Amino acid sequence: MKSFSEHLKEIRKEKYNSMDAVAQNSVFDSSNYNKFENGKGNPTIETILKMASAFKIPPKELFDFDFDIEKYKIDE
Repeated sequence: MKSFSEHLKEIRKEKYNSMDAVAQNSVFDSSNYNKFENGKGNPTIETILKMASAFKIPPKELFDFDFDIEKYKIDE
């Protein structure tokens, strides 16, 4: 199973060569984007929309990856 950050990195590599190229094609800088790709930050909905715009993909594609629901299961 991969994480959001791993999926984000795959999309970036398909669309651009570097994080700087992402930043040049969006409204956020590479250090902010780097946090998300390294799993150290949680993007807001607004940031998700900006990422999708930079990658020229529908926002739902950012969440189209295998997810291990058991890993995040909340005990009742």
